[in-house]
Amino acid sequence: MYFSLALIAYIIDYFFAEFEKIKYLKHPIIYMGNYIKWFENRFYLDNVFRGFILTLSLLCIVFTITLALTYVDNIFFQGFLCSFAISSNMLYKSVQNVIQSDNPKYAISMLVSRDTKDMNDRDINKAAIETYAENLSDGVIAPLFYMICFGLVGAFIYKAINTLDSMVGYRNKRYEKFGKFSAKLDDVANFLPARITALLIALLFFSKKAFLQFQKYGKKHESLNAGLPISAMALAINIKLGGPTSYFGRVKQKPYFGDEKKEIKKEDVKNALSIKLKLDIFIITILSILTISFY
Repeated sequence: MYFSLALIAYIIDYFFAEFEKIKYLKHPIIYMGNYIKWFENRFYLDNVFRGFILTLSLLCIVFTITLALTYVDNIFFQGFLCSFAISSNMLYKSVQNVIQSDNPKYAISMLVSRDTKDMNDRDINKAAIETYAENLSDGVIAPLFYMICFGLVGAFIYKAINTLDSMVGYRNKRYEKFGKFSAKLDDVANFLPARITALLIALLFFSKKAFLQFQKYGKKHESLNAGLPISAMALAINIKLGGPTSYFGRVKQKPYFGDEKKEIKKEDVKNALSIKLKLDIFIITILSILTISFY
């Protein structure tokens, strides 16, 4: 277990966030995204096998590079690199910007794939909370989980899987087959972290209802994992998320997550964001105890 590595990485992200660490250093996700675009432009075919080759090739590249970097036997260097796999501060600031921006519709359009042109304030606030809850798993808990278990290599293998899913894991004409393997692999990789995230949301909001019912609502989501932290957040702060949502010009009749009010306001977004401080204290405390215990 890599408790001390994860602790250093989380503290670095807490104080410096992602792109603020070194201004001229490109984020590793950009390189992964560039490779995915290059492969797609050069080798795209509408079949599952070609998508499998994309996934396998990227994972091999990431594995080779990160494994080589582990031979630099300096925990602070590796912790610095691992901090790029965590998006806690960037996620928080991005969602906070939605409710602070003079143009919240534009701000939310930078975070979601749903149509934003005709969004009202309720829709914007709902999208902000759903994005924050879902990405607490994808951007914070999941990379931290794999970092603790497998170190630098595990953290970036996960980020590669997650990046593949975010770029080609769509159920549409172009990616239904090409992105199928990436999407299924992402489901597997996020199975445990999504459930851990939902439990942490329930715990940190001291919500018995969220703890007992997040599975009930979460399983209604078409994703194996995404609905769980979204449902936990909705139940914990007493709102109702989900419902009809427009994607690429078509309204999708999504189920509702939660059983309270539909009229979601800025105060609800602030309430959702309030988990960050509690989560930071919890993670840093637990990792510190584990680091000392296993030193």
